[in-house]
Amino acid sequence: MEVEQIERVRDFNRYYTQRLGVFTDRRLGQEQARLLSEIGGYSTVGGLCARLGLDRAFVVRQLEALAVQNLVLLHDDHAELTAAGCRERAELQRHTDAGIAALLGELTAGQRRRLLAAQDEIRAVLRAAAVVVEAVPPGSPAARQCLSRYAAELDATFPEGFDAAVLTRPEEVTGTQLLALEDGRPVGCGLWIRLGPGIAEIRHLWVAPEARGLGLGRKLLARLECDAVTHGIDTVRLGTHPLLTGALALYRSAGYDDIGGYSDNAYNQLAFEKVLVTAVAVPGSCRAGATCRPPSASASRRGAVGSGSRRQPP
Repeated sequence: MEVEQIERVRDFNRYYTQRLGVFTDRRLGQEQARLLSEIGGYSTVGGLCARLGLDRAFVVRQLEALAVQNLVLLHDDHAELTAAGCRERAELQRHTDAGIAALLGELTAGQRRRLLAAQDEIRAVLRAAAVVVEAVPPGSPAARQCLSRYAAELDATFPEGFDAAVLTRPEEVTGTQLLALEDGRPVGCGLWIRLGPGIAEIRHLWVAPEARGLGLGRKLLARLECDAVTHGIDTVRLGTHPLLTGALALYRSAGYDDIGGYSDNAYNQLAFEKVLVTAVAVPGSCRAGATCRPPSASASRRGAVGSGSRRQPP
C-alpha cells in the first residue's frame, strides 16, 4: 500500500470530518452525540458498537457519561433514552439539519448533485472494502441461510421454478464454502467442489440484493479461484441459466469461455470454463480472506469431461 495513498485518505477524512462534523455541539462530544442519535427506544450495547464501529468499553463509558447527564438509562446490556434524552436528540437533529442545509445552500444545484453522487460512490466503495469474505463449514447456519435465500430467488426468477432439493449438501462440498459478511450479516456465498484431478466446479455464487453493485460477486469469484489454486486446481467450470444476465456478464468479463455442457444439471443451460495459471501462485497467498486474484490463461481447454456429478443448480 502506497504511503501517499494512505495520506490522501487520512487528509480527506480529516477535511470531511471538519466540514461535516455537525453532530458535535456545545453540550455533547461527537461520540456521545452519535450514540444519542443511534439509540431508539431500547438499544443493546453490542448493537450500538456494531453500528458505530466502536470499542465496547469505549461505548459503555460514553453511555455512562450520558446517564450522568440524565439523558440515558442503562439496563444491564441495554440503553434507553430518558425524556430529557429524547428532547436532546430532537434538538441535535435540528442542529444537524440546519448545518447540512447551510452547507448545501452555498452550492449550486449542479454542485449539490455532484456532492450527493460523490457521497453515494464513496459509501459504496467503503461498503465493498468492509465486506469480509471467509471460509465457513458448509453446514453452518449462516451458509445454509444464504443458500436458502439463493434458492428462493431462483425459484421466483425461473419460469420453471427452482428445486431447492438440488442444492449442494454440506457433505458434498469437497472444496471450500465461502461466505461474505457485512457487519456480521451474510450477504453472499459461493463454493467449489472437485470434479476430477485438477478440475473443480464453482457453484451457488450469489450476492444478496441489498449488497449488489459493490463488486462483491467478482470478489467472491476471485477468492474461490484463489482458494482452488492453493488446493491443486488448475481448471474451474461453472454453469448458469440464460436469464441470469448479470452472472453471464461477470463470468465472461472474468475470463471464462463458453464450453459444451459438462453435467446433467437442468438449470445449467450455459457452461463455462477457465484455466487458472498456477505457476505464479504463491503458496499461502490465496487464503479465503486474502485479496489475491489468480490470472487466467489466455485460452481455455474446451469440451466436456465426465464428472459423474449429480444435478446441481447454477
